[in-house]
Amino acid sequence: MSGSLQMYRTLVTTFWEQIPRRIFGDIRRLRTLAWAVIGLCFEKTANFSKWGEAVIGNAKYAASRERRFKRWLYNEHVTPATFYPPLLQAVLADWKPGQRAYVALDTSVLPNGYVLIRTALVYRGRALPVAWRVFKHDSASVSYEDYKLVLEQTLEALPDGQTVVLLADRGFLHRQLMQFARQVGWHYRLRAKASTLVYLEKHQGVRMSQLRPPKGHAHFYHGARVLGEKVHLALATPVPEEEDKEINPWYVVSDEPTDVSTLDEYGLRFDIEENFLDDKSNGFQVEASRLDDTQAIGRLFFVLAVATLHFTSVGVGVVKAKMRRWVDTHWDRGASYLKIGWGWLRQQYRKGWQTFTPFWIDPAPDPEPAIASRRQAAQPKRAWVVSCFGLP
Repeated sequence: MSGSLQMYRTLVTTFWEQIPRRIFGDIRRLRTLAWAVIGLCFEKTANFSKWGEAVIGNAKYAASRERRFKRWLYNEHVTPATFYPPLLQAVLADWKPGQRAYVALDTSVLPNGYVLIRTALVYRGRALPVAWRVFKHDSASVSYEDYKLVLEQTLEALPDGQTVVLLADRGFLHRQLMQFARQVGWHYRLRAKASTLVYLEKHQGVRMSQLRPPKGHAHFYHGARVLGEKVHLALATPVPEEEDKEINPWYVVSDEPTDVSTLDEYGLRFDIEENFLDDKSNGFQVEASRLDDTQAIGRLFFVLAVATLHFTSVGVGVVKAKMRRWVDTHWDRGASYLKIGWGWLRQQYRKGWQTFTPFWIDPAPDPEPAIASRRQAAQPKRAWVVSCFGLP
């Protein structure tokens, strides 16, 4: 039996078990989704005309196979916001209530004037898609109304009982977002602009830039007000690795008392940028789809999200079984879990390798964090000169 056919049976069986029939309706929608993930796996591109080369079926002509995917991508009955959460919740089945889930919110610019807004669960140096929206927009800067639906879908998609910490960059510091987080019980670490006004206790408003710490210093303020909300601040100015390198201070707004760990938590936000890179040149080549329709592009990102969950889950299994070096050329882990799982799946059936749970990730800390080099890993962690203001 060919590898693609075995993978197809595994995926369809899993989809059938995890996605309720009332949601997917016609089984053909799940079958086409499975072939789309397989095409992405073996063809290494989001060009759906290439996916047909991986399909095993009765269609003789390449155009017929291509039309199958095109119909699916334009099918209004394929609704990612309802299809996807059951799979994500299956992946997180062993995550305990109360466990901290760091969720990054960010945008990515796509071809033809489209923008993707996505929330993603930070996981072991990468991020797993949770919810998204694609729409026409002239820049990556978005308003609260633009991403409100994504927040609501994120709330529905994540398992109940998770302690969510939302991470977002400067363009997302909106009062409505802070109020939404408070109402649903989320925490947040949001980066502010230098021009953001801060009201300290018994003081008039000052701009963030006026509170900028010296190089190598971190200042923590408690009981401040930003946009009318009571918050805590973590402000830090890193020492650049090179003397002439531009310094970008961090102005982080938090709903919880701040300390050095707040800066580490906010730093997890950058993992979603790796997720966007996996969508594009470092992985799925999303630009190759050449789609020019909001809903179709949204469904394409549904395929990418399912593939990300599947490949990462398999990668977690490979590392847990201590078989990483079968597909990762580095002595220490250098490839992401997604790339490890992807490499395994492309060879698994042909070489008769072990199979792993298709949709499950371990909630335990990373047993083998990736490192760029041993020399870099051996460098001491950045130390801050710390000052605190106000009572937490």
